[in-house]
Amino acid sequence: MSDQTLEITGMTCEACAGHVKQALLGVPGVRTAEVSYPEATARVTVDRSVDAAVLTTAVAAVGYGVALRSSAAAEAQPAAPVALGHRPPARTRGGDDDRRPHVAVIGSGGAAMAAALKAAELGAAVTLIERGTIGGTCVNVGCVPSKILIRAAHVAHLRRESPFDDGLSAAAPVIDQPRLLAQQQRRIEELRHDKYERILDETAGVTVLRGDARFTGDHAIAVTSADGGERHIRFDRCLIATGARAAVPPIDGLAGTPYWTSTEALASDRIPRRLAVIGSSAVAAELAQAFARLGSQVTMLARHTLFFREDPAIGEAIEAVFGSEHMTVLTHTQTSSVTFANGEFTLATDRGEVRADDVLVATGREPNTVGLGLAAIGVALDSHGAILVDDHQRTSAPDIFAAGDCTDRPQFVYVAAAAGTRAAINMMGGRAALDLATMPAVVFTEPQVATVGLTVAEARLRKIETDSRTLPLDAVPRALVNFDTRGFITLVAEARSGRLLGVQAVASEAGEIIQTAALAIRARMTVTDLADQLFPYLTMVEGLKLAAQTFTKDVRQLSCCAG
Repeated sequence: MSDQTLEITGMTCEACAGHVKQALLGVPGVRTAEVSYPEATARVTVDRSVDAAVLTTAVAAVGYGVALRSSAAAEAQPAAPVALGHRPPARTRGGDDDRRPHVAVIGSGGAAMAAALKAAELGAAVTLIERGTIGGTCVNVGCVPSKILIRAAHVAHLRRESPFDDGLSAAAPVIDQPRLLAQQQRRIEELRHDKYERILDETAGVTVLRGDARFTGDHAIAVTSADGGERHIRFDRCLIATGARAAVPPIDGLAGTPYWTSTEALASDRIPRRLAVIGSSAVAAELAQAFARLGSQVTMLARHTLFFREDPAIGEAIEAVFGSEHMTVLTHTQTSSVTFANGEFTLATDRGEVRADDVLVATGREPNTVGLGLAAIGVALDSHGAILVDDHQRTSAPDIFAAGDCTDRPQFVYVAAAAGTRAAINMMGGRAALDLATMPAVVFTEPQVATVGLTVAEARLRKIETDSRTLPLDAVPRALVNFDTRGFITLVAEARSGRLLGVQAVASEAGEIIQTAALAIRARMTVTDLADQLFPYLTMVEGLKLAAQTFTKDVRQLSCCAG
C-alpha cells in the first residue's frame, strides 16, 4: 500500500469535503480517505496497483479541482497540476507548458465560459475563440436585455392600471424609450465586463483569441481574424459552444423587409404604434406583452396556439390575459407573404391582411454550426443543424465535445452553463453527466408560465398512469390578497404511488415557485409528502402545498394556513 496527498480546490464547506471523500472511497483499491476542508487536502491510502490518475479523475468527476503531490514532499512543496484522463495526452498542442493538456473552446457564452473556467481550474491550458462580442447571447442580446424590457413594461403597466386603482390613482406614463434603452445598455455593459471580460482577463490559463474558427483536421483549428489574418492552433480536446441565432421562416417577401428579430427589438429606441409578432412561444409572448404594455397595438400571429407544445390550459390562460390587455391573438393563422412600402408592413394571412409599423419574427432559434467544418471531422448533426451530444456532452468525433444552444439540448442558459461545466470535467478525464429530468423552465410573461417534469400527456406517452389536480389561484391566499387570481397550479402524480412527476403553473412569480417543485420531484416526494411540508403563509409557493392537499381534501373547506 502507499499514501497519496491530493490538493483539492473548489471546496466551500465541510459538506464538500464529504463529497470528495465519498468519491475517493468509491475508487477500487482505496483503503482510507481523509479529506480536510480547512487544509484543502485529501490524504488517501491505496493499493500500489492504483494509478494516481484514477484518484484525480474521481475527484474531478464530482466537480472539484485537484492536483497531486507525493507523500514525501507533501509538507515541503506545493502541488503541481497533473493532466487528468483515462489516456493523458502525449503532448500539449499549442500550450506553453508541455505537462498541461490544451483545451480549445469555441464561443464565449454561458456554456463556453463555464467550460473554460472549469478546465483551467482542473489544470488545462485553455484557448477561448470568439468571433464577436464576449458573453454570447444571454448577457448581450437575450436574457438580460429582455428581462430589463419586461420589467420596465411591468412598471409602466402598474402605473397605468392595477387591481388597486379604486384607492390608488393611476395615470398613463410617458415612455422615453431612448432613455430606457440607454439604461438597459449600461447594465448589459456592466454585466458583460464584470461577469465575462474581467474574469477572462484575470483567469490564469485562459487565452482569448479573436476570430472565426473552423476545423482543418483532427485536433486542428484555423482562426481567421477580422483583418484576414489566420492562425493555426492544435488542441487535445475541444468544446464547441457557438450558440444559436434567430430562425427566420421562408415567408414570401419577408427577407426584403426591415423586419425585427428579438435582437433588433431589444435594441430599438422606439416603441412602434402597431407591432405584428409572428410566433407563439416564449420569446414571442414575452416581447409581445412587453411592447403592448409600453404602448404598441400588438397583433400576434400563431400557426398553432400559444405555447402549443405545453399543456393546452397554459396557452388558453395566457391568451385570455393578452385579450384582457387589448392585445390581438390570431391563433391557427398562417402568414403567406410580407411586403413593406411607405414605412408600413402588410402581412397577408389566411385570416385577412394585418398592417403594422414593425414586424417581430420570433419563431425559434437555429444553431450556429455552419462554416465550422464539422463534417470533415465527423461531428454528426440533427436535421436542424444542431450537434448531437450524449449526456456527457460528447459528440460523434473523438475528443470533440459540445454544449449550449448549438446542440440538440434545451436552449436555456442554465442548461448551457451546466453542460459546459460537465464537458470540461469530462474533457479532463471525468465522468460527469447532465441530468435534465428535473429541468425547470420559465416564461416571463405576466402571469409567468413555469413548468418542470411531465405533463399528463407526456406521462401517458411513457405508459405511466397518472392522477392530477389543478388548483385555481383563487384558492391561494396570496393571490387573493394581491387581487390577482389569474392562473392555476397543476400537479401530476403517479397514480399508484402518489410520487410527484410534474408541475405546471401559470401564476404571478411562477418562476419562484417552480424550483421548489423541481426539488420535490428530484427528491421523489409524493403529493402526501408535499402536503405535509411547512410552507410560509401568504406566499405564492404555498400554492404547491394547497394543490397537493387537493388530492385528499377540499381545500376550500380549510381555514387559512391549515396544516
